[in-house]
Amino acid sequence: MTRQTEQNRTYDPSKVLPPGAAIGVLGGGQLGRMMALAGSAMGYRFVTLDPTPDSPCGQVADRQIVAPYHDVDAARQLAELADVITYEFENVDADVTKLLMAESYVPQGSKLLYTTQHRLREKRAIEAAGVKVAPYAEIGSAEELREAVRRFGTPCVLKTATGGYDGKGQWVIRSLDEVQEAYDTLSRARTELVLEQFVHFTKELSVIAARSPRGEVKAFPAAENVHVNNILHLSVVPARVPEEVQREAERMALRIAEELDVIGLIAVELFLTADGELFVNELAPRPHNSGHYTMGACRTSQFEQHVRAIANLPLGDPALMTPVVMVNVLGEHVQPLLDWIVRPEAEQVPGVTAKVHLYGKQEAKAGRKMGHVNLLAASHEAAFDWIEASKIWDAI
Repeated sequence: MTRQTEQNRTYDPSKVLPPGAAIGVLGGGQLGRMMALAGSAMGYRFVTLDPTPDSPCGQVADRQIVAPYHDVDAARQLAELADVITYEFENVDADVTKLLMAESYVPQGSKLLYTTQHRLREKRAIEAAGVKVAPYAEIGSAEELREAVRRFGTPCVLKTATGGYDGKGQWVIRSLDEVQEAYDTLSRARTELVLEQFVHFTKELSVIAARSPRGEVKAFPAAENVHVNNILHLSVVPARVPEEVQREAERMALRIAEELDVIGLIAVELFLTADGELFVNELAPRPHNSGHYTMGACRTSQFEQHVRAIANLPLGDPALMTPVVMVNVLGEHVQPLLDWIVRPEAEQVPGVTAKVHLYGKQEAKAGRKMGHVNLLAASHEAAFDWIEASKIWDAI
């Protein structure tokens, strides 16, 4: 039983959109691109709204509407062209969301976006679902921050309640001397602040869960994630943790998907402590970078699963078929990757198959996600040998 009432449900449990229907994607980035590629193979048509001409999703969709995300007329055009609308990022304009909800079918609704766009609301929703988050405190002044830092101890992390990603919008406080500067800097964002107690974790994990309007739920295997400079570097699957930890992480993700009445995908990021406790760190109500490993390694990719969920088709089998290591390709890695891919000896490590996915972005900026490589291998060790032999990521 979910917490959402029958009256404020935004989806129809009996409505099924078979292949041939048009899917509108709010956002034209790489997540929309891979969603369109998966859905097009199933026979769906795609139209995307994005301000950047020739966006990654626009390159593979049937049509792109080039307009700002807050353009109400463009949103209305998207609603007219699509049988169902989904989004590939969280920061959706409230007026646009309201219009789309009124004039089209948006089974994901706006409630989950409203929750996950705000760290405090998100943490409270996770707790209400009966799942643990790390201790936190709402911060309204430098004095409140100082008191909370004394209570939590250092290090601890101050974050803006809205915005911020890949390490932006946050400050790791390592001593009381930093309190005033941290507060002054982040309060310029003019949003609420939240202080999180630092979790001394041994591993970072994530689980992608799917839920359809008919109430079917499935979870992909837990991924073990390694970050460099606050950006995801690689995901290792199966995660190198005990089987009972994997099962508990997946159980927590499924519970969140059900209790928050998710339609489509939700990515649940978790911390694992030395004593085996799991704490949820963040949620993302969409396909996620740490789920890219599912492309080629699982019976159903996260992108096909998302299409199946919003169309209310039966969900696909998320089972893992092979060990895999997913490695992100940032702007500084593109040229080394291109140099490698044309070499006759490109497959240097026996038993490892490298699947390259590039996103079609025009400018390769340092730190910008430009693609990823899925290394399908007999073992994680073989995949790591391939990474070392390729020298693509030598600068890390």
